Amino acid sequence: MRSWAFGLRVRLVLSFLLVAAVSAGTTAALTYREARSALLQTAQDTAVSSFRDQVQQTGWGLPVQREGLEEVLRDLARKGKPRTWVVFAEYGSLRASSGESPVSTVITPELRRAARANPNGSFERVVKDGVPYLTIAMPTVFKASPDSVLPTGLVLYAVMRMTDEQVNVEALVTAARDGALPGLAVSLIPGLIASRSVLRPVRNLRRAAQSMGSGRLDTRIPVRGSDELADLAHTFNESAGQLERSVQELREAEARARRFAADVSHELRTPLAGMLAVTEVLDEDADGLDADTARAVRLVSTETGKLAVLVEDLMEISRFDARAAELNADEVDVAEALRKTLQSRQWTDGRVRTELPDGIRARLDPRRFDVVVANLVGNALRHGSAPVTVRLRSEARPEGPPVLITEVADSGPGIRPEALPHIFDRFYKADAARTRSAGSGLGLAITRENVRLHGGTIRAGNLPGGGAVFTVEIPLHAEEAGG
Repeated sequence: MRSWAFGLRVRLVLSFLLVAAVSAGTTAALTYREARSALLQTAQDTAVSSFRDQVQQTGWGLPVQREGLEEVLRDLARKGKPRTWVVFAEYGSLRASSGESPVSTVITPELRRAARANPNGSFERVVKDGVPYLTIAMPTVFKASPDSVLPTGLVLYAVMRMTDEQVNVEALVTAARDGALPGLAVSLIPGLIASRSVLRPVRNLRRAAQSMGSGRLDTRIPVRGSDELADLAHTFNESAGQLERSVQELREAEARARRFAADVSHELRTPLAGMLAVTEVLDEDADGLDADTARAVRLVSTETGKLAVLVEDLMEISRFDARAAELNADEVDVAEALRKTLQSRQWTDGRVRTELPDGIRARLDPRRFDVVVANLVGNALRHGSAPVTVRLRSEARPEGPPVLITEVADSGPGIRPEALPHIFDRFYKADAARTRSAGSGLGLAITRENVRLHGGTIRAGNLPGGGAVFTVEIPLHAEEAGG
């Protein structure tokens, strides 16, 4: 059974979904990145600007004392934007904060170095234990002149949790995911529609090809539109029309050739019958004629006999070509039928040996089976070498009915390998130098047609020790009487 798991429709739909998924994923990723950057940038800019302003607006007395510093830090923390901060102060060895611990675990050495190097302040985003933080470092300064400032040594740090921003970012991811999945499901509909519009001409082409393969050469595809598929349908119709015309011409030529062969053969039968009667009379009187006349009479008689055989074979082969040959099957004893064939042709001397077990019965056409055996044995005697062996046996097959096997083997040199594929062709001569023979050149072709009419097969080969062998296999339609 043919599998459609990865058919053209599935591949088209999957390709469409892949493009939609890549497009949706790219759009969602870009949107997420921009939205995330905007959220974080807004919160970051607000916090940095607010902290800078609060630090600059606060008056600081130098040197800094611990008394009152924590209260100032808590006041700064309460004024934090966009939400409250935890503010830390570092002044020499002095450490203080607006929270419970005077030292922060999220302020990094890199931020401390940046704060000492940049009087305008620095910031850094830090993730600790899965929680995002914004850390801001702002050194306090005093103006040494209108154009220069000097650090006081006091550095303030603001630490702000960014959990709200993280929640908003996660909400963006969820929204992008929840929006992409329905989008892909919706994109499946145009994918199916597109695949249907593409596959309809392909299905029409497949059905048309199957129809033409079954013999309906008048099959055509309806042409719709003006795209590449329409061009393909138009090309198919043109090719189908040319093929139909060519096949019709070949059929007409073949029919004319068959009628000609049949008509010529039929018309030759009557004059040949008269010629055969005359040559029989001449043969009887040949001994009373002079040597040259007797030789000519016998030559005419021999060639007339060959011509009669050729005419009969041509008529027989024309019946096969016209599908007019009929099988008149009857249940017969196959060994007895083979003996009658050999006896009627006087092949009971030492030239022909037999291995014919009794009890094998089959449904055969006695006349056509007689022709098969006679042609094979006669061919072996003419072109092979005596003795010729005729073997009969039946054989069971794993699948199907048992078969009747008839083998005809000679003791000659065998058939050349290059001649084996053509041995059953009409008028084929295995020996190119043999231009004349007693046969018509149609014997093996007629033999093959008679075997096919029985539903069997025939093959030619060579024996390992030399000699040609022809094997006929015909399905057995009757039980063996002898078990």
